[in-house]
Amino acid sequence: MRYSFMSFSCPELSLQAMLNTAADLGYAGIEPRVDANHAHGVETSLSPAQRRDVRARVADSAVDICCIASSARYSEPVTLEENLAQTRREIGLAEDLGVPVLRVFGGQIAEGIDRDAAIDNLSAALARVADEAGQAGVTVCVETHDAWCNPHHVAAVLANVNHPAIAANWDVLHPVRAEGMSVAEALAVLGPWTRHVHMHDATLEPGRIRYVPMGTGAIDHREVIRGLRAIDYNGCLSGEWIGYSPWQEHLPHEIGQLRSYEAELA
Repeated sequence: MRYSFMSFSCPELSLQAMLNTAADLGYAGIEPRVDANHAHGVETSLSPAQRRDVRARVADSAVDICCIASSARYSEPVTLEENLAQTRREIGLAEDLGVPVLRVFGGQIAEGIDRDAAIDNLSAALARVADEAGQAGVTVCVETHDAWCNPHHVAAVLANVNHPAIAANWDVLHPVRAEGMSVAEALAVLGPWTRHVHMHDATLEPGRIRYVPMGTGAIDHREVIRGLRAIDYNGCLSGEWIGYSPWQEHLPHEIGQLRSYEAELA
């Protein structure tokens, strides 16, 4: 398995420090979150020269930028156009940096819109950027998050769009937390569309998410690894540890725990 981590895990680190840390600890990739005031500096505001510099620094490292994480979301009609414009800028950034995946959200569903209409609306929104993403060599992955924690709802959208540049970012926590599904049940639904994975462990407490060290919470990451191996998944499993312990503690611990699961399953 190839592991990476999001910049939420270490928002104070520069791009070079993220690359160095990932290489030192054995991670294959990093995932910058844009528009979050993180220190990495990977933003759509970068000039062409700055983009070339970022791409060169990544090429000189032993680590990839496996995904750019966006805050774009499409479920609310009033903000749809600005979010599509944001997505197009981020597709351009990903293309310039040679990044294969852009993570987006479905978003919360506006009052008065039922689930069937929301599925149609999200499908239509993603279809509007599908060809552009495909031409750029970027896969836009909608996450199992917010109003879209149910893998069946995400799968319905992806089946509607039916485009190779539109896929799923399976966050392993939220279908368990919000929908009561097992890891295996979620992957059975989303497996054909999964191109990126977010991982973290947490306790299941009503009304809150409390991240805990891998192996001490409710998520069975052995089953995550087993299931992804079974479908020949070749993307990254990206750790998202927000407001958790200092990165110097959790980044080495989490990859060590994941490697131990791999060894158990060998």
